Amino acid sequence: MPIGDPFPPLCRLPVAGGFWSSPGAPLKTLHWHLIRQTTGTLVVTVVVFTFVLLLGNVLKDVLDLLATGKASAGLVFRAIVLLVPFALAFALPIGMLTATLLVFGRLSTDGEITAIRAGGISLVAAVAPVLGLSVLLGAVCALFNCHVAPASRVAFKELQNEVIRARGFAGIAEGRYLDFGSLTLYAKEVRGTNLRDVIVYQVANGRRQLDLWAPSGEFTTDSNGWPQLLVLRDAQGLAMANPFYAAEWPTNLASLRPESIAAPKPSDMTFRQLRAELAARRAADGNVTPILVQLHRQASFSFACIGFTLVGIPLGIRAHRRETNTGIAMALLLVAVYYSFIIVGQAFDTRASAHPHLILWIPNLLFQAVGGWLLYRANRGTG
Repeated sequence: MPIGDPFPPLCRLPVAGGFWSSPGAPLKTLHWHLIRQTTGTLVVTVVVFTFVLLLGNVLKDVLDLLATGKASAGLVFRAIVLLVPFALAFALPIGMLTATLLVFGRLSTDGEITAIRAGGISLVAAVAPVLGLSVLLGAVCALFNCHVAPASRVAFKELQNEVIRARGFAGIAEGRYLDFGSLTLYAKEVRGTNLRDVIVYQVANGRRQLDLWAPSGEFTTDSNGWPQLLVLRDAQGLAMANPFYAAEWPTNLASLRPESIAAPKPSDMTFRQLRAELAARRAADGNVTPILVQLHRQASFSFACIGFTLVGIPLGIRAHRRETNTGIAMALLLVAVYYSFIIVGQAFDTRASAHPHLILWIPNLLFQAVGGWLLYRANRGTG
């Protein structure tokens, strides 16, 4: 056995005496071997994907805090910690898929899959603990998707508001969207208090109530630098879905200053909050489709680990590759297919007739059905 190889290939394990001295020992040894390999690779891939996903959020959100020049190192660290659960909710399923592709691709290349079959052990019996690990990981994902990640995201937004309330307004950033509660402002160019190419939109009850563009605008501020009055010139667009034009369009921004955390958006609600909101909207005959979409997204994505594992095991065996790049490329392609359904479902969250909440379950059904069929073929030696 080469030095530094902590997991000896199965084809080199002693059969008589030693490890396999009892009838149940071979399968137990095999299970521990697969669990160690899968878990070790899973930890590495989850760390990598969490870092990549977290980096995007850090560049987008945390750097906005640093741009104020008033955010302490401790506050930035708190912000990053609050973003970790949100990244982990996505990294865990992707990590499980990548781990199974890499591990079983390596086992197939080393001839260990052949050794398993030669030992009279079916592939399904061999991979049972890995499938069990995917179920356990699915429960962890459910906890993150339904509670930890939304709660952390809301806490992060409250942290942003805390900086604004305690240290004053940092100014309207050029080329960035600025959220004033229900109203969002974007300016392509900022010269002092003068703005150019300004976009303003407002969302209420899951629907866009206002969508305006103006070639120029100007705002006034209070003693803390917080915008009080915004005046757009030659504003045009839609107001309540009707065409709108105004030579001057003033709006009061002081009333939108975040003195406390606003009610979370449906995408930031926990599963329990979504159920309460669903009941409230049904009682008021409101639009429940956006809430249903978020409820089913949290629930359906919790099953992603199972579908990814069912697909990853047989595809890893069929790919017959050692290269890490090949496994990661396959994983990213499968993730893109899975998320395309999620994106479509969320894009139709205002069209109840399309039943978008049911679209979110299609990738789970597809991956589990295809993965089960591929695993069945691989078990018979025809895959």
